[in-house]
Amino acid sequence: MPIPFNQRVLAFIELFQGRLHDFLEDGMRRGTRYLPMIQNVFRAEGLPLDLAYIPLVESAFKPNALSRAQAKGVWQFMRGTGTENGLRSDWYIDERSDPEKATVAAAKYLNTLARMFDGDWHLALASYNGGPGRVQRAQKASMAGKKPGGTDFWSLAANPRLLPRETRDYVPMILAAIVIARNPLQYGFNFEPLEPINYDTVTLTKPVDLRRVAEWTETPVADIQALNPELRRWTTPVRDGHYDLKVPRGMAEVIQARLSDAPPTDLAALKWYTVKSGETITTIARKLGVSRNDLAEANFVKVAAKLQTGAQLMVPHEATVLMASRTDLPVPVADSRPLVADAIVTAPSADTVKVIYRVKEGETLTSIAGVFRTSVSALRTWNHLPSNRIAAGARLTIYTARAN
Repeated sequence: MPIPFNQRVLAFIELFQGRLHDFLEDGMRRGTRYLPMIQNVFRAEGLPLDLAYIPLVESAFKPNALSRAQAKGVWQFMRGTGTENGLRSDWYIDERSDPEKATVAAAKYLNTLARMFDGDWHLALASYNGGPGRVQRAQKASMAGKKPGGTDFWSLAANPRLLPRETRDYVPMILAAIVIARNPLQYGFNFEPLEPINYDTVTLTKPVDLRRVAEWTETPVADIQALNPELRRWTTPVRDGHYDLKVPRGMAEVIQARLSDAPPTDLAALKWYTVKSGETITTIARKLGVSRNDLAEANFVKVAAKLQTGAQLMVPHEATVLMASRTDLPVPVADSRPLVADAIVTAPSADTVKVIYRVKEGETLTSIAGVFRTSVSALRTWNHLPSNRIAAGARLTIYTARAN
């Protein structure tokens, strides 16, 4: 991809070498997990491999990165753009957070933008940030003036009235990141690559709670969620006849055996409600004490939809509503503050909700603490337990992260 070493690109190279050094280095380190996959997809689609470094600036390669404008994932798709490019987004799943699926969508979108601008990748990048309509309007405005100007990106960026500052900075910033990522040592960046993400896939025919999978594999639930960042709930999609869940390498057979032996009621704590004559989403939600929007979205109906008498509705409650993931809220890369993830919940707060959990045979406070990403001492404090001993069937009060 052509990269002009003009003053604007050089200024961002200097910025990345200075106060944004740690931001970029952290992103490059995290990106080592995803770059081989991204480059394989782009190679197959005939895209410049340099474009694989766009997420350095967009998200620092964080699958759950969420911008102030609600763009999400490694590629920072807005919901509408993601849907247009084949990404599913509903109450259960947001495929913008799946690096592999989002990369396929990004390749499709970048190819579309390249065709719109006759293969000019600088204009395509500007469109990726500001939208193709805005860039096209800027081109028309540039040509319509008393002294018609150029329609290439650098000509448009020279006139602050044509493009917003964010878009004017975006393209040289991406190009500067590409220059450094090509030769990090040359520019003062030194990091150890991360281990690739290895996993097996299990096809689920029934909804399963991620915490159950964590128990079966003796794996922290955070690790299960990290393998499946597209999942927005503890429970896999309730109405999907087939769902491919990523699990730790070597654990597929263990999970398959557990799935065969366990009754459906032990796989996920689901509640169902039978619609009575004349009831609506609003009246049922009020009756059950749940959000009407959650109730509607969890059942793929509109709030105002007419319900059939006898229909079965899945009732969203704490055991299904809680998100297993934490959302990373990125700051603009022009800001030197570090990216901050939500803190691990250790005590009740406005950002937590209460769960009543029934202890199962063989569980210990240690295993339960691992599943909910809390500590044994927190469990004992919340439940006034005199020791670490706990009996099957006991009910524990647990505070965990609130769903967004």
